[in-house]
Amino acid sequence: MISNLACSQCPLCFYTVYKYIGTVTDVAKQEFLINYKSHDANGLAQSQTVGSVGLWVRTSLLPHVGSVRGEMAAALSRALKLPGKKGSELGEYDPLTQADSDDESEEDDLVLNYPRNGLGRDSCLGTGSSKLRGGRSGRLVGAEDGVQDDDEDEEEDEWRERLPSKSRQDRNDMKGVQYWSHRDSDGERKREDRGGPGAMGGAGLGLHSSDEQKRLRVKNAIRSAFFLVPLVCATVVVLLCAFLIPCQKGDLEKRLQWEKALGGTGGVTPPALALWDVDGDSVEDVFLGVTESTNETHTTQIYSAVALSGVSGQVLWKKVMSEAVMYIQCGLQYSTVPSPVCLLICKSYIMAVNGTTGKKLWSSSIKSIESQAVLLPDLQGDSHPDLLVATLPADDKFDLSLTLISGETGALLGRAVPFNVTAQGTLIGPWLYETQQGVYYILFGLGNVKAVSLRDIYFQATGKLPETQALRKKDSGWEGMKKDNFSSIIQIYSPRDHDQARFLLPLVAGFGRNHNNLDTASNLNSTRSDWVLVYGGSVQLLLRQRNLRKKWTYKTASSQSQPVAGHFNSDGILDLFIQHSSNGVMKTLIIDGANGTRLWAAEFVCPHLRLETSAISTSTGQSAFLFWASDPIKAQKNVTKTTVSPGVAVAEPLIRKLYMLHPTYPTVLLELASTTDTAVTSAVRYQDHQKDASYITVSSSTMPNSVPSTYIVKCVSLRAAITKGQTVWIGDGSKTAGALKPGEVSKFFRHLTFRHQ
Repeated sequence: MISNLACSQCPLCFYTVYKYIGTVTDVAKQEFLINYKSHDANGLAQSQTVGSVGLWVRTSLLPHVGSVRGEMAAALSRALKLPGKKGSELGEYDPLTQADSDDESEEDDLVLNYPRNGLGRDSCLGTGSSKLRGGRSGRLVGAEDGVQDDDEDEEEDEWRERLPSKSRQDRNDMKGVQYWSHRDSDGERKREDRGGPGAMGGAGLGLHSSDEQKRLRVKNAIRSAFFLVPLVCATVVVLLCAFLIPCQKGDLEKRLQWEKALGGTGGVTPPALALWDVDGDSVEDVFLGVTESTNETHTTQIYSAVALSGVSGQVLWKKVMSEAVMYIQCGLQYSTVPSPVCLLICKSYIMAVNGTTGKKLWSSSIKSIESQAVLLPDLQGDSHPDLLVATLPADDKFDLSLTLISGETGALLGRAVPFNVTAQGTLIGPWLYETQQGVYYILFGLGNVKAVSLRDIYFQATGKLPETQALRKKDSGWEGMKKDNFSSIIQIYSPRDHDQARFLLPLVAGFGRNHNNLDTASNLNSTRSDWVLVYGGSVQLLLRQRNLRKKWTYKTASSQSQPVAGHFNSDGILDLFIQHSSNGVMKTLIIDGANGTRLWAAEFVCPHLRLETSAISTSTGQSAFLFWASDPIKAQKNVTKTTVSPGVAVAEPLIRKLYMLHPTYPTVLLELASTTDTAVTSAVRYQDHQKDASYITVSSSTMPNSVPSTYIVKCVSLRAAITKGQTVWIGDGSKTAGALKPGEVSKFFRHLTFRHQ
């Protein structure tokens, strides 16, 4: 037991114990020297438990201590740097029983609060609470007060000088080793005092700590797995999408170009055509009115409305009708029907169908329908917009009637309201117009232009005012233009001589015969825009801000096709593309929408087509114009105009060509396509994701073996057609061609993209 007092590597411990043994008895001193030498010879570990020192002192030394016990204990504590405290009452200092006292000095805190294995002094995995250990320790009473610390310090310094080989760092390292050895031995001794398991208890705690560490490692591994597995999966998916899965853009562009043959036709009469997305693929689908013959004599015909997929041209649905479909309009929205609703307008009835399935929703019988439907505000207060169509009256004393229809059920609202417009000619409108005061008027006429308040039409049809207060208002400026208080008609334009009105249309980009749908957005744009009136040989711009008073008038030849609005210059005001044909020559020109001056003009061999021009918005902010014509006529070789006498028809050219004109190069045309078929109607749609546009044409093609002519519906990607297009110089373009760099024009058109305005 004495051999465990100190180690051979700790001379300070040896000196302290040896010195104070001598004060007790020579026998104890001799026993200490013998065991110390044996301990040093065996080469025991340097970090022996300090608890053994305390145990030897308690069992062997204390019986001989007597009155000098307090002095020896104080010196031993300073030598071993053991924590402890002085008694508050007796002044005693016991390092063996006060190691874990609550009232610790500043130096003791630095030692005791040092973490062990990552745990604090109060951790459950340690050897026990230091507070509890300090509380359970007893104090040895009987030491003398007034120990002389100064004498002891001097003796300790003298001993340190005799052993210079040990550095201070070695002594500090030994202090920490001795402290932890003391704590472990002290805890074991206390467990023995309480009848505990002793060393086996320490082993039990170590086993418990090992299990806890294993559980922590498993828990950390599970957490890491939950984090890393989703991260790896997400990375794999991104890599698959980015590199391994092939891009479908090229396939989509190929699929957007298709051709579909549909039934026999009745000649070159333009069929009903409309565009609207009804299958939710973000590509506008094609709706077409078709007439088919069941036999060779054409005595029996079948009428139908067909919906074609805008992506592939496959038939989505087909609806058999009892009459030929004159107009197709889509865009109505019902709260009870999630899909868009389309109107199929025939001569004697209107049918509303589900745009996705073609299922009939309602039908309304109306005789002698002459126009498309006009979308009106809610007249009945049922939260659904209502409709209006122009019809021929049953009474020959009147020229035209306006009929109101419920947009929800298709029921007639009252009776048809007849009007005597006192003119003959092309049907104008009807159109919905909103004044500056927010009052709605209907513009219509036959060779002239009249206006009637929507409030008056509803009152004459039903005998009561509209349910909505906003529709009961009057515009004093417009009401003052009436001839008298008994008339409801306002005169907008009256023809002179042969200058009958031919077209009246809102000045809106993209507006056309095949894009007059019933959605609220486009309807709002048209009702609040300026208007263009084409009559006789003149084109006139009517300003909404001045209650449809003219701003400018441009004199030109009579036009057989409706003007198209687009941006030719960069002033932000829509310009007008106009074409007219005479004596086998088709003249095309563009009029400035700001002042009515001519911006561009060209002449072509007449293709004998009455096909509406299309204006497409491009990425440059200007519009590209698509039109059908034959070869351009050179200014110096204008043979057609001089050799053909008036009234003699020119032989129909064999080839008709589709040209594109862009304002950046006004002397260059890009030839996109050529055909011998007769195109009867066309439309343009946009693909915003591809920054492309598609040109859809319906052509009448005569089949061999005396088979009746067939409608050919063709969808062409404009960007794909541009890559195969050929440049054609017009006017004086050949003179300026030398100033352009080689390939400059082709490069410009190849990089041209299209966007919805």
